Amino acid sequence: MKSRAPDAFAAVADPTRRGILELLRDRDVLTAGEIAAHFPVSRAAVSKHLGILRRARVVRSRASGREVKYRLTPAPLAEVYGGWLVTFMPVMEESLRELKRRAETE
Repeated sequence: MKSRAPDAFAAVADPTRRGILELLRDRDVLTAGEIAAHFPVSRAAVSKHLGILRRARVVRSRASGREVKYRLTPAPLAEVYGGWLVTFMPVMEESLRELKRRAETE
């Protein structure tokens, strides 16, 4: 049986992958080596994470000579934010209101 490609939820499930996405959010294009330099794991581990992100279509890669450059493709992340996660916004907003009330009364 062929395994399914990871979705955007799988892409953001791991803290290293979230870190990679944050790097690519802040910098337009990075090589695998530049990405790996930011993490305490092996370059091979970062490559595996990049493969998951690529299959989930939240990053795309392009060969440039001997290097492979990665770029964020944020549209698939809308599934996480615009779909499931947005249902938690009322709870998060109420928590922030409660925090504000407590801070103002102390």
